Amino acid sequence: MRETMSIQSPKSSASLLVVSAHAGDFVWRAGGAIALAAERGEKATVVCLSYGERGESARAWREGKSLTEIKEMRRTEAENAAKALGAEITFLDAGDYPLQETPELVDRLVRVYRDVNPTVVLTHTQADPYNGDHPAAARMALQARVLAQAIGYDAPGEPLGAPPVFSFEPHQPEMCEFHPDVLLDITPVFARKRAAMECLPAQQHMWDYYTDLATRRGVQLKRNAGPNLGLPHTTMGEAYMRLYPQVTGALA
Repeated sequence: MRETMSIQSPKSSASLLVVSAHAGDFVWRAGGAIALAAERGEKATVVCLSYGERGESARAWREGKSLTEIKEMRRTEAENAAKALGAEITFLDAGDYPLQETPELVDRLVRVYRDVNPTVVLTHTQADPYNGDHPAAARMALQARVLAQAIGYDAPGEPLGAPPVFSFEPHQPEMCEFHPDVLLDITPVFARKRAAMECLPAQQHMWDYYTDLATRRGVQLKRNAGPNLGLPHTTMGEAYMRLYPQVTGALA
C-alpha cells in the first residue's frame, strides 16, 4: 500500500507526475519544474520508488544508523523537501542498490498514473552507467505509462491519455546520452528549490553542485532565448530532454 503526504487542493486541471528512483533525485533534478507547477496552481505529485537508503545515505551509515533509522530519516527529508516545493509525495519503498524491476512494481506505478492522470511526466534518463537504479526507474515509468493507456488493463480509473515525458538532467549528462532540447526558466522559484535542497542534509555535498548547474543552464537559457526577452542577469535554469514528439499546430 502506498503512502502519500497531501497538500492543498490544486486550482488547475493540469497535473505533474515525477517518478524518482530515490528520495532526493526529484529535488536536485526537477525541483524548479515542481515549484513552478505548484505556483501555477497545478497538482504536483512525486513518486519515490525507494528512500535511497542503501546507496545514497553514506553519511548515515558511517554514523552507525540502522536501516530502519535511515529510511525514516530519508523519508522525513523528502517530505520536507516536497512540502517546500508544493508537491504531494508518495513512497513505494521498493528498495535501492539495486532497484529491482518487477511486474508488481510496474503495476503499482500504473495505478499511480490512473489516480494522478498526469498532463506531464518527468523521470530519469534511460541510460546511466553510474547508477542502474535511475534507468530502471525510467524504464518502469515508461512501461507503466503505456500500460495505463490500455483500456483493457486491470487497474482502477480511466485509461490514461498520452502525457508528454521529459527526462530530467542526470548528474553526469555526457555519460548518460542526455541531449537537452528544453531549457526551463526556474528563476522565480529557485529560492524554493534551494530551500528544498537544504531539506536533504544527508546529501549536503549536492547543494552547491546543483546551484552551480542551475546558474550554467540559466546562461544557456538566455543565449537561446535571444537578446530581446529581457531575462534577468541571474537567470536560473533546468535542462530536460523530451522523449516523444511535440504535437502542435504552429512551430515555435
